[in-house]
Formats: sequence, C-alpha cells, structure tokens
Amino acid sequence: MPDEAQWASFFDGEAAVGKLFGAAQVQGDVIEFGCGYGLFTVPAARRTSGLVTALDIEPEMIAEVRGKAAGLGLTNIRAELRDFMADGADVAAGSQAHAMIFNLLHLAQPQDLLREAHRTLQDAGVLSVMHWRSDIPTPRGPPLAIRPTLEQCRQWMVDAGFRDIESADLQDCCPFHFGLTGRR
Repeated sequence: MPDEAQWASFFDGEAAVGKLFGAAQVQGDVIEFGCGYGLFTVPAARRTSGLVTALDIEPEMIAEVRGKAAGLGLTNIRAELRDFMADGADVAAGSQAHAMIFNLLHLAQPQDLLREAHRTLQDAGVLSVMHWRSDIPTPRGPPLAIRPTLEQCRQWMVDAGFRDIESADLQDCCPFHFGLTGRR
C-alpha cells in the first residue's frame, strides 16, 4: 500500500460509497473485505443503521481504522484482523445487509471471495464491487495483466449467486475504477 495521502488521491471515498450504496441509508450491518486505511469504511459507517465489520490481513490497517473510528466518534465500526480468504469472514450466514469488495478481485480465487460475501448477506442483501480498470494504465493497482474486466467480475458475481447486477458510474469520483452492485 502507498502512504495514506497518496492512496486517498485515487478515490473520493464518500462519493464512491454514496454511488454504490444509493440514496437510502443501509438498514442493517455492513461487511468490508479488505478495509485498508478505512477510506470507504468511514463513509459506510455514516450510511448504515448497523455495524460495519471492517476486515483486513494487515495489523497496521486495522490500527488505522480503529484510530479513525475513535477520532471521529464512530462507534459502529468494528475493525478486525482477519485472513478472510483462508478463514472466512467469521460472521453468521445471512447476517449482513451490504458487503463491500473493493480492489481485491485480482486475487488467485476471486470466486471464493464472492461466494463468501454471498454467504454473509441477507436475502436481497447488496454486494458492492469496485476494481481498478483493466483497459487503461493507472497510477497504482495490480499489473494490468491480472486485473479482471468489468465483464469478468459481472460473470463471477452471477456464478456466485448474485442477481440484478448493475454498473455504477464512478468516473467522477474514482476515474481509474469501475463499480458493480448485485443482490443476493
């Protein structure tokens, strides 16, 4: 990960979460796979009536998110150190209203992560996906050769059991990314 200021320069987290979550507040809990610095965690916490479980494999990222939550007085963020690819999310099946997977689907087994997100969601729960575009060079992100296309991500979501998949236009807030949402 680059330093936080550089990372934040690639995204408008508030606007991205607003577009992916929609206008209405999420009624229920949210799970974030790979929270990083919390750039999307904080806006998600402000847009939900429930708890945001922010997972990451890096202890430094968990410390950052916990510090931000405390500093902002956001008591609905639970940042947990977790290798969710190896050990799952450690939340009950059907317990989440919304799941976020941002910049992770270039992993070796993206379908496994999508199936785990699907498992965590309530009936009609929503998954938001955002990823670095594969059709243009970008200032960060994984090598172009391993980035999934929007079409691949859409198909992986279908294969994992998601429906009503829609594209989200993120060009004004995250010009190097595409976004998708789908329902369980």
